[in-house]
Amino acid sequence: MSHYEDLMAFERQTQALGQVAGRLGWDQETVMPRGAGPQRAEESEALEHVLHARRTDPRVGEWLAGIDPETLDATGQANLRHIQRRFDRTNRVPVKLAGEIARVTSSSQRIWADARADNDFKAFAPVLEKVVALKQAEAEALAMGGDPYDALLDDYEPNATAAELEAMFDALRPRLVDLRDRIMGADHQPAPLTGTFDEQAQMKLTREIAKAFGYDMAHGRIDKAVHPFSSGSGLDVRITTRTSATDPFGSIYSTVHEVGHACYEQHIDRDYLLTPLGQGVSMGVHESQSRIYENQMGRSRAFTGWLYNRMREVFGDVSVTDAEAFYGAVNRVTPGYIRTESDEVQYNLHVLLRFDLERDLISGKLAARDLEEAWNARFEKDFGVAVDQPANGCLQDVHWSVGLFGYFPTYSLGNVYAGCLMKALRAQVPEVDAHLAKGEPAEATRWLADNLQRHGGLFEPREVVTRACGGEAPSEGPLLDYLEAKFSDVYKL
Repeated sequence: MSHYEDLMAFERQTQALGQVAGRLGWDQETVMPRGAGPQRAEESEALEHVLHARRTDPRVGEWLAGIDPETLDATGQANLRHIQRRFDRTNRVPVKLAGEIARVTSSSQRIWADARADNDFKAFAPVLEKVVALKQAEAEALAMGGDPYDALLDDYEPNATAAELEAMFDALRPRLVDLRDRIMGADHQPAPLTGTFDEQAQMKLTREIAKAFGYDMAHGRIDKAVHPFSSGSGLDVRITTRTSATDPFGSIYSTVHEVGHACYEQHIDRDYLLTPLGQGVSMGVHESQSRIYENQMGRSRAFTGWLYNRMREVFGDVSVTDAEAFYGAVNRVTPGYIRTESDEVQYNLHVLLRFDLERDLISGKLAARDLEEAWNARFEKDFGVAVDQPANGCLQDVHWSVGLFGYFPTYSLGNVYAGCLMKALRAQVPEVDAHLAKGEPAEATRWLADNLQRHGGLFEPREVVTRACGGEAPSEGPLLDYLEAKFSDVYKL
């Protein structure tokens, strides 16, 4: 066998073990017995040791050194690029540190969930301090003298820098704040949807909608979790959602959001299965798929018109009187606490808050024990509302408990990508609204599958978006133009 064939055979087993590790995470969030946490932490640590050993195996370095990239096709070169990047990064992190991160974050996740349920930040703060210290150590090892936060960000959005994202976010903020202020002062304010909605019926409806958006249930499943998420790739891609008897939109739109993630994974070229190309290329690109499914399609006037009639069939008469009022209810702008339940206008402001705070945590400017106070002060400054309880504040997201520092900014980057992609999609599929009005998003999701999703990790993140957009590089302009047009219409500005 050639060096490349040896490398890829070894890589396939490493990828398979990585999928097993992901499945442990899914199990922990959905059906694992409450008392199994300490054992799961050890299991996660043990598996991380195995994965770290494989990813730093000296043979990988020998194979990489023995391969001439010029002898490979584009797929082979892309595989080589990903493996080389991961090999270099993993070798910078001591195996003991990698295992300790896996063990502590597994335990921390359970402690966070309990603290969130009890509204007790002080119960979470000690383990958060441990997680932050471990991630600081990892960041220093990865950065090799560079910016530690950029080193963590590279795990989720390769080649992006905090400085570049900060410039983009600074361009987003003024127009978003101005639009929000005009909306809050508008004479026309859409009425909310009120009432009680059977939670089993919600789950049945979400499964129907998931299938309509292209989610293949033969290779997936939908379960409940505290924090909705998508897990897996290839032939086994699972999602979770959550329900509330008084808020069916939470269930419907968290499901559509996660279906966007899941469809990206399910639609990747099957030839890439269990290779570095067989999963989404970055979290920013991933988030573009979840946000375009949830917002540009799922919250559109066309789709909500269909959804209004379907909900009346499932739940009976609802509090809003017609499809236009229902469209307004779906797209209400309100000063809520929760990022995942936020409207499109304010969502990125929630992300920018987290981006700034986690940079301060990693740099040491902000101590973990002071996070609640810093969060509450920043939230009131940005949103004009005082945080009422930790579960609605710094305990609402799972990310920091599991060490995902550098992840949050990819949410806003994904929104920017989604704005660009929807502009291109509408230009190439002008009848998209007609399909959405029938509850049939397949024409739009097929375009995304063909133009972006199938490529997996073949191209770099910005490149795959640029290609899908006909050569137009991503920028914040299309997203801002979309938001201003949509919400000026909804609020009659």
